[in-house]
Amino acid sequence: MSQASPFKVPFFLHDLGQAEIDAVSEAIRHPVLTTGETVARFEARLAEYLGCRHVLATTSCTGALHLSLLALGIGAGDEVITTPMTFIATATAILESGARPVFVDVEPETGNLDVQRVAEAITPRTRAILPVHLYGRMCDMAALSALARERGLAIIEDAAHCLEGTAGTIRPASLGDTACFSFYATKNITCGEGGALAFNNSGLYQKLRLLRLHGMTRTGAERAQQGYQHWDMTLMGWKYNMSNIEAAILLPQMDRLERNLTRRIELVNRYRAGLRDLPGVRMLVNLEPEMRHACHLFPVLIDAMPRDACVAALHEAGISVMVNYRPVHLTRYFSETCAYKRGDFPIAEQIGDRVISLPLYPRMRDADVDLVVEALRNTLAGALPADRCAVQ
Repeated sequence: MSQASPFKVPFFLHDLGQAEIDAVSEAIRHPVLTTGETVARFEARLAEYLGCRHVLATTSCTGALHLSLLALGIGAGDEVITTPMTFIATATAILESGARPVFVDVEPETGNLDVQRVAEAITPRTRAILPVHLYGRMCDMAALSALARERGLAIIEDAAHCLEGTAGTIRPASLGDTACFSFYATKNITCGEGGALAFNNSGLYQKLRLLRLHGMTRTGAERAQQGYQHWDMTLMGWKYNMSNIEAAILLPQMDRLERNLTRRIELVNRYRAGLRDLPGVRMLVNLEPEMRHACHLFPVLIDAMPRDACVAALHEAGISVMVNYRPVHLTRYFSETCAYKRGDFPIAEQIGDRVISLPLYPRMRDADVDLVVEALRNTLAGALPADRCAVQ
């Protein structure tokens, strides 16, 4: 039984429906539920969409990042340069590989990695750069790729926000060694939990396929279809394989991917028109002619009042918002274990202290955007008492 949202405008609503129900029904009538033919169909469809040679579906973007690092031989004693303005999994995947994340500050206009700061952070221990295409806008991959080639570094793209993004002819996986995607509950296509990694190096395919499933030479689907044959474990692998059920949920959404992006762009344009003349608010999503923004999130920076007070007021007005993100280096774990402190990455901290993500999803009505804009205008016209400013 569905439960209604307590908010007039929820932060996110998926658009799954009868097509996904039918696809799952078909998948569960098949004797193989684990990684099998449905997963293979989704992988082929996504590879065609991205214009790359290979896609492997995983349980999460975190798993895809971890597998990428392992496949590229990155581990203990190595450093990977990345951004603090991201979800924690970008950095924890590096730790899980045994390497050390090295944060550098970001561009104030986009929140993406500052290429010049990346160049300055390279040491003899640096093995890779892990850029995040934040909010749906691609990083400067041409500059990062040139830097990586010059210094002999790998690039692993965190493209969790950027499935549809382009910069000219460059897409995720065009220039990086791998690009990693998320199909988490609020992503542009979703199966609740899931991910994928895309790449063009055919030499990595078999290694990544083994790493994805315990290092085993035969899968459960192969054993079910071909009968038992002895299998071997040839390397230390992990359990990151997607099942046919998740893939079945994703496949019909590929048919709506471009249509849903068009709708999100329309909503972003409506937000931008409604907020353009509002003092104390700066928008981070700009729709530039040479870039195709994936419009995964619509973040704004709040200057007119404390951010947490603004979040509390919007929630009281029935508008659900989120914070994407508070910088990774200021989380308790990273500040205690890596000795990071406030002031280390001031631009990321300024964004993290002020950013709010407004609702954005294809099922939103134009009137919903207008409600959000009105609530934000009303909020900034006044201030809450101090005892109601904390976000719980």
